[in-house]
Amino acid sequence: MSLPAILRGTTRIPVVAAPLFIISHPALTLAQCKAGVVGSFPALNARPEAQLDEWLAQITQELAAHNASHPDRPAAPFAVNQIVHKSNTRLEHDLMLCVKYKVPIVISSLGAVPEVNAAIHSYGGIVLHDVINNRHASSAIRKGADGLIAVAAGAGGHAGTLSPFALVQEVRSWFDGPLLLSGAISTGGAILAAQAMGADMAYIGSSFIATHEARATDVYKQMIVDSSAGDIVYSNFFTGIHGNYLRQSIAASGLNPDDLPQADPSKMDFETAATGAKAWKDIWGCGQGIGAVTEIAPVATLVDRLAREYEDARKRLAL
Repeated sequence: MSLPAILRGTTRIPVVAAPLFIISHPALTLAQCKAGVVGSFPALNARPEAQLDEWLAQITQELAAHNASHPDRPAAPFAVNQIVHKSNTRLEHDLMLCVKYKVPIVISSLGAVPEVNAAIHSYGGIVLHDVINNRHASSAIRKGADGLIAVAAGAGGHAGTLSPFALVQEVRSWFDGPLLLSGAISTGGAILAAQAMGADMAYIGSSFIATHEARATDVYKQMIVDSSAGDIVYSNFFTGIHGNYLRQSIAASGLNPDDLPQADPSKMDFETAATGAKAWKDIWGCGQGIGAVTEIAPVATLVDRLAREYEDARKRLAL
């Protein structure tokens, strides 16, 4: 297994911070990169679309300044998530801005399109595509993705149902390129476990919601601290695609978390007909690993904890 140069030796610990819809913005992304993990954000978080140009300028300039001032500990690279789905009318516009700023890493979701991969490859960037099964993984690589993000059971937001052991095993049986694992990873020991089963890096989202820099409400952050794996509900009711959500946020919107209807998967809809509550804004996504999140802290503190736990786990196993 080998990582591309942009991911080889450029992070403090082998972690990519997942792009969080609504929540990720330049302050969070920059804090993640400066702390030593790959920071990211969804292109669609920049609204109106002209704001994406401003965000990319800010991030590239600030990271360049940081690296010039800290040559001994440069920041990790950053990534932009692109939703490759017919419902995303901004894709061409946002993709061209990624080319303009030479975004090092693009994370593609909800569709693998060769033209997107070619655009990123034109300046030397790489594309990581998130998948929930082996069939999707094979298709993404055939269409030109450089690496894969295996989104296993327990991951926050839109997630699959396969065990990480099964999913990584099946992908690794034929793919020797960059492989990240997502799904309930919230400790340094879990990061090492992801590598032990065959992944190159861990992909972590929910833990970063409960940080000072995250663009989430204080109630959302505290709900993560107060919740555990048993508080996560898996449903497709809110967007047409199955995802994991916080039980308390569903109940607060007037819905019964234990009796949610099935949605039509052919219709991606970000608003519930019953209450008008919107997924991600009112119905909060989260993964099963949040039992390890015990405080709302700065990103740097979270990464320090993960790094300490990762090294402790390595020592315990004499690696």
